[in-house]
Amino acid sequence: MGGLRELVAPFVVTGPSGVAVRDRLKGLTAGDEEVLRLVGAHLGSLASRDLKARCADGLEHSAESWAVRKRELTGVSSSRWAGSITKATHDQWALARRGQAAHIQGLEAGIRTIAHRLSLPVGHKGSKRAAGGYRSRREWHAKTRRLRVLEDRLGRVRADRDAGRVRVVRGGRRLLGTRHHLADAGLTAAQWRQRWETGRWFFQADGESGKRFGNETIRITPEGDVSIKLPAPLAHLANAAHGKYALAGRVRFAHRGSEWADRVAANRAVAYRIHHDTGRGRWYVTASWQIPPVQAVPLEAALAHGVIGVDTNADHLAAWRLDTHGNPIGNPRRFFYDLTGSAQHRDAQVRHALTRLLHWAKACGVKAIAVEDLDFQAEKTREKHGRRRRFRQLISGMPTGRLRARLVSMADATSITIIAVDPAYTSKWGAQHWQKPLTSTTRTTSRHDAASIAIGRRAQGHPIRRRTTPPPHDQSDRAGHRTVQAGPDTLGREEARPRIPGPRTRCVPPDAERKRATRASSTVRGARSDQEWVQDALLLTE
Repeated sequence: MGGLRELVAPFVVTGPSGVAVRDRLKGLTAGDEEVLRLVGAHLGSLASRDLKARCADGLEHSAESWAVRKRELTGVSSSRWAGSITKATHDQWALARRGQAAHIQGLEAGIRTIAHRLSLPVGHKGSKRAAGGYRSRREWHAKTRRLRVLEDRLGRVRADRDAGRVRVVRGGRRLLGTRHHLADAGLTAAQWRQRWETGRWFFQADGESGKRFGNETIRITPEGDVSIKLPAPLAHLANAAHGKYALAGRVRFAHRGSEWADRVAANRAVAYRIHHDTGRGRWYVTASWQIPPVQAVPLEAALAHGVIGVDTNADHLAAWRLDTHGNPIGNPRRFFYDLTGSAQHRDAQVRHALTRLLHWAKACGVKAIAVEDLDFQAEKTREKHGRRRRFRQLISGMPTGRLRARLVSMADATSITIIAVDPAYTSKWGAQHWQKPLTSTTRTTSRHDAASIAIGRRAQGHPIRRRTTPPPHDQSDRAGHRTVQAGPDTLGREEARPRIPGPRTRCVPPDAERKRATRASSTVRGARSDQEWVQDALLLTE
């Protein structure tokens, strides 16, 4: 259909590749906390030094320079601590490079939008697919200056990328900017300094299969005893053999605890990270390990028992169950969440909503959930929706990436398959074809509920429209009944029915006039005067 972009076929989302569980370090003494602070600060300074050296190498980095940096760190820590630091450095540098590439794409999109709108006359009206000109000469002049700023910024970022130069702040750029707005953040200078120093600590160790309990640097036994391999300058603080420090507290992983214990008992690799929450004054340890990739379920097998279509919104998930033929069953369900407050609160709200969704899917016996493959990175630019500030805030606040990652990991534990579909036109066509027919005196169907039906039908390969276009010559069963579902390969199955003037009858062509020709009446009263009606006097019976 003209003007519509090509839709991507639905696909099964791959499962998680790793597991991470966290527990609190309880029962620590004052001496334990002091040792943890000294180790974290010392390793953090080494990590900062190594990151500076890696950024200085840029694109000239090689395996030889990596080995040189690791040997320099080994003398002031240990070989395993040096390996963890250098690996984390490379991961951080690669992450900065990906962020740099995304920043370039955003600048290029903004420049294209402004250049297009500047090329149009002032006050030129745009369309749904292309923006028009600016409203006034004043705005046109301001956007001209904005274009030059973006072009200069793009040139600098491209030069940095070509030279392999990245901008990284250990501890976080947001926390660094908070230093200038302490009153708004509700922090004092001392509190900010404590958070800043804690955020720059380094306290993570990669696991190694075949070693005792899967990690020689940070070791946790199946009983929960924690011991840490001290760096060389802090070896005098050891209270256990082989330069280790044993903590007084114990760890008990409630979530996936048995899986972790089996892995540790088998001496399989487990990575640990120790973190200090300055706001609560608590210490936490996170254990993570890789899991083998799960064989993806075929799309047809996942849809054998129907599907639940889910529409993601800023404050709730709209879901509706569909049978194998794409027909909605029962009533729509809505799972609300509140995305205001701290990051922990937002994450908990998302997890609670997904938990309710998965429990409902399991109770219905459905083995597949269809979601949109959303990505608002190119849609929430300031240049594209400059005046629509509330809309930009709306799409920026939708946790699409986190929600999908959470849903995939949580659904893997319940043997439910996640299917991603193209998000194009789901809300528009769902409201057009499903909102009004499913609204009754006892049920109010929202636009989001109708979109969930469109998502589920697209995952099943059905068209979003409830019926196909009638055949060109008639609407009988000779060419297929009009309510037959169109196949996935049928051309024009998503199109609207063409508006053809004239009567919708089989005997009259579409271009005929609306007034019908005079026909002979089939009743006595409407018979012509030259016709004579005669009735026999007797009944003719045998």
